[in-house]
Amino acid sequence: MQRWRGLEDIPEDWGRSVVTIGSYDGVHRGHQLIIRHAVDRARELGVPSVVVTFDPHPSEVVRPGSHPPLLAPHHRRAELMAELGVDALLILPFTTEFSKLSPADFVVKVLVDKLHAKAVVEGPNFRFGHRAAGNVDFLREQGETYDFEVEVVDLFVSGEAGGGEPFSSTLTRRLVAEGDVEGAREILGRPHRVEGVVVRGAQRGRELGFPTANVETLPHTAIPADGVYAGWLHAQGEAMPAAISVGTNPQFDGTERTVEAYAIDRVGLDLYGLHVAVDFLAFVRGQARFDSIEALLVAIGDDVKRSRELIEAYDGE
Repeated sequence: MQRWRGLEDIPEDWGRSVVTIGSYDGVHRGHQLIIRHAVDRARELGVPSVVVTFDPHPSEVVRPGSHPPLLAPHHRRAELMAELGVDALLILPFTTEFSKLSPADFVVKVLVDKLHAKAVVEGPNFRFGHRAAGNVDFLREQGETYDFEVEVVDLFVSGEAGGGEPFSSTLTRRLVAEGDVEGAREILGRPHRVEGVVVRGAQRGRELGFPTANVETLPHTAIPADGVYAGWLHAQGEAMPAAISVGTNPQFDGTERTVEAYAIDRVGLDLYGLHVAVDFLAFVRGQARFDSIEALLVAIGDDVKRSRELIEAYDGE
């Protein structure tokens, strides 16, 4: 998959293409419907498929300080889109100047002059241009003028997550914040992932016999509610079953919120300085303070046992 940052990165000889535009944070199952439709339509027409997205999140530019927690960084979204068969990803730097583009100017500058759109695939609530004034009806009008089709795909699938609410990035962020990583997994179609570099912490886990990888997460990451979770620690191409702790470590009067993963049954791991990923499979228990270190050790032992059981059950499905 080709990756472009900015309109100037698009090859000058780029021909017609099928385009879909959106933040696509998380590339959840609703997003996947739209992206797959764009990919399938591109193959039918014999042209490449292009996803257009933005960095930073538009809300941060339009309303500074309102950047939502992110379900996936851009490189992860790119990986997921490549798996769906997307041919090219265009990340547009979302600046104040760019935010002032009218819907008509956006169509001409991006879809017509650069991507030579043959078809545009969007969800029914798609909005674009200055003050989000453009919608799919306006896009259809522009398509008649500039010779591209507009196809609308209903992305609002639903399931048990959120009590049956339609799947969305907003709902997924809420479930993650509440610690309902199982619900988030249903919407995403995979476990929620947090990434970052392993840094040195207080090393209390090592002293207690359960050494953890202390992950310094990427900015604006959507981090699950404080507690213990079962999941995986991904490092150096390996997915290791893990018991994961999120919180401030109240047993030792901690104040800084951390994400720490204990790779179950692994000895002698040295991950300092490595970029790793942590997948959250299931909630085990909430954050707690115990009466003694001995009681804490018993609880950690139970957490590891429960995490192992949950991971084995999931792997066996």
